[in-house]
Amino acid sequence: MRSFDAGETVVRRDVHRSGRVWSEQALRVVADTSEALVTACAPGAQARWPALYAKARADGDRSVRTEAFDAMATGEWELAPGMWQETELLLWKPPAAWFSINAFYTSAGLRNWYVNFEHPTRRTLDGFDTFDLTVDLVVDPELSRLTWKDEDEYAHVRRLGIVTDSEHQAVDEARAQVLGMLEERSGPFANAAAWTSWRWDAAWPPPRLPLSATTGVAPAES
Repeated sequence: MRSFDAGETVVRRDVHRSGRVWSEQALRVVADTSEALVTACAPGAQARWPALYAKARADGDRSVRTEAFDAMATGEWELAPGMWQETELLLWKPPAAWFSINAFYTSAGLRNWYVNFEHPTRRTLDGFDTFDLTVDLVVDPELSRLTWKDEDEYAHVRRLGIVTDSEHQAVDEARAQVLGMLEERSGPFANAAAWTSWRWDAAWPPPRLPLSATTGVAPAES
């Protein structure tokens, strides 16, 4: 699979084990190296996500997200069009890692680091596929305060069987790996100053989903 060029639009998809697409987000490529694919998005970037997620956000009712996971467990859900709002995002994803490291920015600068635990990537013609495993780690800009996030939802998806025992073991190993990176200041944390000063390139319009990213079903691997 070819490398992506800086400035190119790619699509990150979360693909359930059934082959159904759970969400997709248009991103802009910052760099694509053997170490990691670095992408970004800004307000106005197109997305599609579960309709119940959209409802939870619109209503300010986090409990609706639980309904979304229940729907995932049954294999039946609908996707709704969405749009990235409020923050700029820089995302660092090594191909074999069970996590990505993200940085969120507001007009005031770097708001926080955010580690998303997820499947290793599988490259596609349009971008890459992964699958969000729910639990996250929030880190303050100075890399001094850590907060685990969505542990309650993680316990729920474990009960539903959405996250298997082997995936749970991979998440535990990834947690330890990320904590080690923070302690050692490796990966993006080795270049924290450069990440802190990053801003979305004003010459880039917000990325849009390609017309092909509309079926809701991931193609079979060849």
